[in-house]
Amino acid sequence: MAKATDTVAQPLHIAVLTVSDTRTEADDTSGGYLVESLQEATHVLADKQIVKDDIYQIRAVISRWIADAGVDAVLVTGGTGFSGRDSTPEAVEPLFDKRIDGYGEIFRMLSWQEIASSTVQSRAVGGLANNTVIFCIPGSTGACRTAWDGILRDQLDSTHRPCNFVGVLRTRQQRES
Repeated sequence: MAKATDTVAQPLHIAVLTVSDTRTEADDTSGGYLVESLQEATHVLADKQIVKDDIYQIRAVISRWIADAGVDAVLVTGGTGFSGRDSTPEAVEPLFDKRIDGYGEIFRMLSWQEIASSTVQSRAVGGLANNTVIFCIPGSTGACRTAWDGILRDQLDSTHRPCNFVGVLRTRQQRES
């Protein structure tokens, strides 16, 4: 794992994708929460979109972002359950170069404290694709809060010790230079 050495937080460029067949910008509270949270942490919103729960629409948007060297991280909310057309993991996992297994494990552990056994229906997944870190979060605002407060805020903070994903992204960027 890459060690953090920064004493001042370095902002990342983060894109937010809401996966929903019903949400619009006017009522996308989960995506809105993630945007507010990342900006409060001094990160830069690279882009924000809403797409229908369709494997190919999800994959197309995320593929554009991971091909863009200006996007460091992608936060996806929605489409991680078992009902209806939930297909975010199926759309995103083929894009991963490496999985972040611990993300889903820790998310479900934290979620257990809030929703008990219902957390087994969470298919929160994370991975690294083309030097971009991707985290898929269930679609409720509460789940976004759990992921941000319990995992993402620290792991996207270059000053968090003993390690964070900013260090991993920088190590990979240096190797590729």
